[in-house]
Amino acid sequence: MTASLVVTGFVGAAATPSFAGAQVVIPTAAQDQPVVLKGATIHTVTKGTITNGTIVMERGKITAIGGPEVATPRGAKVVDLTGKHIYPGLIDAYSTVGITEIGAVDVSSDINELGDFNPNVRPEVAVNAESRHIGTTRSAGVLVAFATPGGGLISGLSSAISLEGWTWEEMSMKGAAALNVNWPDPNARPRRGFGGPPGGFGGRPQPAPKTYAEQVEEIKNFFGEARAYRDALKAGQNVRTDARYAAMIPALNGEIPVVVAADGVSQINDAITWAKQEGVKLVIRGGRNALDVAARLKAENVPVILTATMSAPSRSDDAYDEAYATPAALFKAGVKFAIAGDGDALYSYRLPWDAGVAVAFGLPEEEALKAVTINAAEFMGVADKVGSLEVGKEATLVITTGTPLDMTTNIIQSYIQGREIDMNDMQKQFFKKYMEKINQAKKKIAS
Repeated sequence: MTASLVVTGFVGAAATPSFAGAQVVIPTAAQDQPVVLKGATIHTVTKGTITNGTIVMERGKITAIGGPEVATPRGAKVVDLTGKHIYPGLIDAYSTVGITEIGAVDVSSDINELGDFNPNVRPEVAVNAESRHIGTTRSAGVLVAFATPGGGLISGLSSAISLEGWTWEEMSMKGAAALNVNWPDPNARPRRGFGGPPGGFGGRPQPAPKTYAEQVEEIKNFFGEARAYRDALKAGQNVRTDARYAAMIPALNGEIPVVVAADGVSQINDAITWAKQEGVKLVIRGGRNALDVAARLKAENVPVILTATMSAPSRSDDAYDEAYATPAALFKAGVKFAIAGDGDALYSYRLPWDAGVAVAFGLPEEEALKAVTINAAEFMGVADKVGSLEVGKEATLVITTGTPLDMTTNIIQSYIQGREIDMNDMQKQFFKKYMEKINQAKKKIAS
């Protein structure tokens, strides 16, 4: 049994073993002085590239962007970035950063809840601001993540978080950003409902395994019940408050997307048909076989969040580069997509390279950059805040020696909402520690 996301908000940082050299990262205070970044090549993503560019950041927002002619506000801190590059902070549209720490320690994981229907689960309240994964993720240029619950058929809401702050309240950008549905797999063995092991507890009979059709019907019924609840409230009827149905109203009204986890062709097709019947805004997550449904995805204007761009072939007759080449093929087919990791907090720092491998296999670099910035922001409803460098948006950006999608690029500094963040992380600390060991050994040999 996992700790409750909604009730406790606990992630087991206290259960993490302590050792010498533990990570110490101090959150930065809110921006209280104008900052001007001058001389860099600015990659706005949506409005082209500016050479010898200038960005002005005030009170956490971008207030001016352009060439060297942009005026410097009085009292501003000016940073010369000649020869460097500035990009929007990267966005992981499918993440568990902050809601899980150590895979082998159950109490440090707040991803899954018991039961099949938990639409009211909101992961932001469980985010551990002290998580070590936050530092390593930020060091790769990933500054915004969508904490996403798992388990069951309707697992809960994705929460958009900025990876800087003392508490989850400071980190929260949008608590209810998307509703997550795990579409059943028609090729999987029938699954049991919650109720214990097949043999039962104390000889009590257990629920019979549920078929694909039964699981899909359960999803349809739950959405129908939530719609009836919404309509009753709208009509002014006296109904008992139900947190699960209430959490679904924004999705039913089209205010937030319904992100459906689906990989197979039949799964994706059935999810699209269902979403049209429900009248909800659909986003497919996973999309391993999305290319086989590309024509319909384009025709129905259904975007995809790809989560397996660096994985091995899924079938014995697939090409070795099936996953690597899928983004380029979807782009050529006119399908809108973002690229995310596989949801493992330990590897969220690899997001830039999930996009970079797609470039190596034919995806234009500018499209790969969009896939981890503005596309993710648009699909998940935060494009008014992040995803590109524009006046009025949050000053969330990375300063680099080159494209962040290349492993050889160094992330020099990041700003989140105008805050010049601490770039320390555990990997850097271990590097320094063991380089010191090597240096001491060299001195000993030399003496």
